[in-house]
Amino acid sequence: MTANIYDTATQLEREIRATDQYKALQEAFANLKEKTEAYALFKEFQAFQQTLQQKMMSGEEMTEEDAQKAQELTTAVQAEAGIAELMEAEQAFSLLVNDMNKIVMAPVHELYEGE
Repeated sequence: MTANIYDTATQLEREIRATDQYKALQEAFANLKEKTEAYALFKEFQAFQQTLQQKMMSGEEMTEEDAQKAQELTTAVQAEAGIAELMEAEQAFSLLVNDMNKIVMAPVHELYEGE
């Protein structure tokens, strides 16, 4: 009997939602959304990061204004407890995802390393 890999992935998705790391991320995000000013700052920070990524991908260089705005936003974001809580939860969730990625990619690593 061959396992359907998509069924396995769907089951993994459900199990991810049940992890402590995901629940903490979900709670931190909900808490942040309740703080109107902090949430607006978070959204501004996200949008600015996306703009910078698009510039880099298109080969544009970061301007002085971009660097200054990045510094200002970073300072403001770091001072906001709700955003710090979210980023901490996101980092813990990211570690979980990275560990799962290592497991999933093990066959490829073994293939390339085992000669």
